[in-house]
This record gives sequence, structure tokens and C-alpha cells, in this order.
Amino acid sequence: MQWFLKVVKDYAVFGGRARRKEYWMYTLFYAIGYLILYILESLIGLTQVLTGIYSLALLLPSLGVTIRRLHDTGRSGWWILISLIPLIGAIILLVFLCQDSKGSNQYGPNPKEEEAGALV
Repeated sequence: MQWFLKVVKDYAVFGGRARRKEYWMYTLFYAIGYLILYILESLIGLTQVLTGIYSLALLLPSLGVTIRRLHDTGRSGWWILISLIPLIGAIILLVFLCQDSKGSNQYGPNPKEEEAGALV
């Protein structure tokens, strides 16, 4: 849950880098929250009101963490636009998001190394 809150707190930060763990934990909690709201909507009889508000409220944090994740792999945030290509674009973006960090790059030091250094 701390990863989700960290991303929401840095909702408009598009610079820097995000580890795989930060991105995928945010995605997991986003999906769980969406599923809970979807079930509530079904029980109450609302039509995509709660899930629409939820998605809209978390649009900027989602874009920010995805762009920072792309930065972590050494790619520009503009690569997010590849998802506009039907099917193939989403698969390519998924592969990019699953790749490991590439050490220090133009977007900053490796967050994995920084975290390991802070623990020592």
C-alpha cells in the first residue's frame, strides 16, 4: 500500500525514475480498487460512475508512474504513445515496463542502487 500512496503523493511528477516494484505495486492496488468499485456499482445499480471518477482521479498518477518507469529503462516518456497502436503497441509497452533498470542514465541514478545504499 505504501507504493500506491507514494505514487499518488507524487501525482504530477513526470521526471525521474520508478522501479519495477513501485510501478507494479501501484498497478496491483489500482486494479484492486477498481474491482471493488466495480462490484459496488453492480450491487447499487450505478453505471460506471464510481469507476469513472476513480479512473479520472488517478489518471495523472498513472501517467506519471508509467513515464518514470519508462525512464528507468532508459526510454523517453513519449514511448507511452506506442500504446495507441492497437494490440501490438500495448504488447511492446508491456515488454518495456517489465524490463529491469539500466543503471544510471540521463533521467537520474538507478533507484534500486540508491535504495540498496540507504540500507547499508
